[in-house]
Amino acid sequence: MSSTHILYIVVTLALVFDFTNGWHDAASSIATVVSTRVLSPTWAVVWAAFWNFVAPFTFGTAVAATMGKGLVHLEMVDTFVLLAGLVGAILWNYATIRLGLPCSSSHALMGGYAGAAISAAGFGAIIVRGWIDPVIFIFVAPLVGLVAGVLVTVITSWVVRREPPRRVDRWFRRLQLLSAGAFSFGHGTNDAQKSMGIITAALVASGALGSYSVPTWVIICCALAMAAGTMTGGWRVVKTMGQRITKLQPFGGFAAETSAALTLLGTAAAGIPVSSTHVITGAISGVGASRRLSAVRWGVTARIVWAWVLTIPGAAAIGSMVYFLFRPLAH
Repeated sequence: MSSTHILYIVVTLALVFDFTNGWHDAASSIATVVSTRVLSPTWAVVWAAFWNFVAPFTFGTAVAATMGKGLVHLEMVDTFVLLAGLVGAILWNYATIRLGLPCSSSHALMGGYAGAAISAAGFGAIIVRGWIDPVIFIFVAPLVGLVAGVLVTVITSWVVRREPPRRVDRWFRRLQLLSAGAFSFGHGTNDAQKSMGIITAALVASGALGSYSVPTWVIICCALAMAAGTMTGGWRVVKTMGQRITKLQPFGGFAAETSAALTLLGTAAAGIPVSSTHVITGAISGVGASRRLSAVRWGVTARIVWAWVLTIPGAAAIGSMVYFLFRPLAH
């Protein structure tokens, strides 16, 4: 199989991954707005897909640069490594979707990429300093979301403390449309850029691109794939995120989405690839905990956290196996 053929396959699979990312993470984008019955599932995914598509064109590609050239030494890998990493990430995503677990597509891609790179060139292929922030933020991002969820809930509660409950509910049903859009925008600034980074890395590794710069056509294709995946939706994960962690009203949904959006925009500006799923889970938990700790089903949350911790090594193992199993096809 020629390097050109492998490049075509990498680009195709990267777009498929973006589609599955949107499908998987549609849950985190729309869970709160569906669980509070502000929008039907159909209109919620349309709303989320629109903002997922718009985001990459307005917020730069810092996360794509981190993903493509900040984790692995490009000069030590080839397009087949990227192909094996993508397959590993897609297989991990599929497995967690089947189990109804809101795992991180971002970290699945990072894990698959790293596993294939280590199999091809050893641990020297890994840029250690590039992994520090993404790994730290596996744990920090949901905590930031949780703290932000508590703070936004407390502040908005104080603002509306003298208003009748019915009026508050009516206000926040409208405001939640904005917060849901803001969260989907934040999701698009971070998640759609992961595949942009992989495609650009493949173009550089194959010699099709002289230097690392994300082409416009890559941005458009990845944004479209993410939006299409979001339109498909992942309803099993919606149920976990929107109903099983804690019961939300429009007020709480607004607080969770606003907190998560602020967190995602901050990390995207810093070029740190984080998981929108991690962030919104923390924010939803923070909203529940602001009422009382028992309002959060911590057992469900703990199960989700274990899935997070296992994602990078699990996807890395699959990416490594895919590399060894199918490497002979590249010759």
